Amino acid sequence: MRVVLTISSVDREAGGTSYAVAAMARHLAARGCDVAVVSFESDQPLLEASREGGDPPFVTLVERATSPWPPWENLSRFAETLRDLAGKGSETIIHDNGLWLPVNHCVARVARSLRCPRVVSPHGMLEPWSLDQGAWKKKAAWWLYQKRDLRTADTLIATAEQEAQNIRALGVDCPIAIAPNGVDRPDGLASSGNAGDASERTALFLSRIHKKKGLLNLVDAWESLRPEGWRVVIAGPDEDGHKAEVERRIAAHGLGEAFSFVGPVEGKGKWRLYERADLFVLPTHSENFGIVVAEALSCGTPVITTKGAPWQDLETYECGWWVEVGVEPLAGALDEAIHLPATKRENMGEWGKELVEQKYTWPQVAAKLEETYTAVLDESRNEVPRTLRSS
Repeated sequence: MRVVLTISSVDREAGGTSYAVAAMARHLAARGCDVAVVSFESDQPLLEASREGGDPPFVTLVERATSPWPPWENLSRFAETLRDLAGKGSETIIHDNGLWLPVNHCVARVARSLRCPRVVSPHGMLEPWSLDQGAWKKKAAWWLYQKRDLRTADTLIATAEQEAQNIRALGVDCPIAIAPNGVDRPDGLASSGNAGDASERTALFLSRIHKKKGLLNLVDAWESLRPEGWRVVIAGPDEDGHKAEVERRIAAHGLGEAFSFVGPVEGKGKWRLYERADLFVLPTHSENFGIVVAEALSCGTPVITTKGAPWQDLETYECGWWVEVGVEPLAGALDEAIHLPATKRENMGEWGKELVEQKYTWPQVAAKLEETYTAVLDESRNEVPRTLRSS
């Protein structure tokens, strides 16, 4: 089986989807799949372009042209690379990641021309909140090509049942498989537990500082509680200047001493923040998965997040709080979590670790993806070439 993963960018600054695809490629290759990745070149790629004789996965970073017509040249070069990698055998499947961009439409066209099975991971780009952003452009793209490209995919891959339901609500009727993202926690980290200063407890937010993440709700909820002996650490890159808006809200409430910004964190520094936090908070408006929730749980840190993220497991496994989006529900969960005995929070953390081990490690996710690919390839062998569904 050859799996060709396609994505517009695997740059470090491109967000969680890039990290997910990079991990997906490595873990599929570790299972013995013949994995190729096609993406555009960038300044800080998470996957380096392959050299002859290098370790799998095989990575091609397509050059970005600088001529007066770079979009068309770039897409042509991307399509040529994809044809070369996907057109060499009948046991090939294309797995495209993301939506809306011209490169995603290019992948769909190449797959149809090759009659190559294609699966698509929307990565939350069909969630209601996301559809409202730049809505008129997306409506135009939907009727021009995106709906057709989705309906002619062999399978869509959602990260949770909630995302699958939102896709179905748009009238997309092709098969949908469920495969969450996985936790890619490095080996060899010392599991120090939540070993911060016992006299000062920490609630951690770690994600992009973007209006979608609900930080203004967190500030307002914290203002209503003002818990003694607690502080909030905000880690992550600023997007669209939203950090300044959050800082203004903090200042307006007189909470400057309770909040600190530590900027983007990666590697061991990120995992230390998770491990030293007493509580993790993601007050998001919308997530298709929320990998930071799984990462925090893997470090034994109980989590508060909203029903904008598909994390009912927090309630089922008693390792956190899953509340409605808004200031009051968030404040209620924070108040309960903060006033729990430390031993109770530690117990919840242990249950969270068990949940991740049972459901959200990358080897488990890669096995689910391989199972999905195999089913799609088996189906394609037994069918006459697919005709395009009407839109």
